Amino acid sequence: MIKRFARLVQYVLERPILTSFLVLFGLSMVVMVFSLPHYINRFDVFFPQILVEAHGMLFDVAIIGILIFWLNKIGEERRRIKTYLDEIDDFRLWESDEAAFRTVGNIKRLNQNKIYNINLVNCYLAKTNLSHVNLTASNLNSSNLSNANMVGCNLEHARLNQTNLENAQLNQVNLCHSFASGANFKDAVLIKANFENAFLIKTDFTNAFLMEAKLRGCHVTGATFSNANLYKADLRGIQGLDIQSLAKAKTLFLAKFDDEVKEKLLDAYPQLMGKEALNFN
Repeated sequence: MIKRFARLVQYVLERPILTSFLVLFGLSMVVMVFSLPHYINRFDVFFPQILVEAHGMLFDVAIIGILIFWLNKIGEERRRIKTYLDEIDDFRLWESDEAAFRTVGNIKRLNQNKIYNINLVNCYLAKTNLSHVNLTASNLNSSNLSNANMVGCNLEHARLNQTNLENAQLNQVNLCHSFASGANFKDAVLIKANFENAFLIKTDFTNAFLMEAKLRGCHVTGATFSNANLYKADLRGIQGLDIQSLAKAKTLFLAKFDDEVKEKLLDAYPQLMGKEALNFN
């Protein structure tokens, strides 16, 4: 008998909802028993007091209940965000497909929670899909994004120093005011990419497709443009530009330059400025 009772108690305690219901039922019975004389003999006095208490209960539910729910929701959201960030830290420096795709999943979940400034230093993200992801002001220094799909990605004010973006798809990417010194853009597709006012010191654009890209106001000291396609690219106001480095480009046809730079290019390398430069092998 005692063992059966102990098992019953254990059964109830393991079920919080059942336990709460039994406690509520027990307390209700106690209150009802002690209140019975008032229900019978003084109902006209007792009933208004019940209404007062009922209004107080509604106030508690409306104000305190909603406030607690709101605070709990914020707490849960912060815990989720911390979990996503901790997982990114766990996979940092781990060069594997699993690490890459798990990290991308956490990045997208952080975006859903309106978190865009993410620490991705030394993260392995090769061959991943980051199209239209928002990484504004994120730190991607020394990360590996080779062969990644980043079409329409927002990297404004981001840090990509020494980042590997070789053969990445970066059409219409926003890199305004970014810091990509020493970054590797070899064979990258950067059609209509926006680099306005970016720092591209010693950046490698070898074989890159920069058609209609905006490089206006960029700092490009020591940047490499060997075999780069700069058709219709906007290079006005560019700083640190080496005419000799542009001489190694595949084409500069219809590219926009400041008047002084344009005259020098027309005098020294007219073949790159003409339409015939489009017919390269």
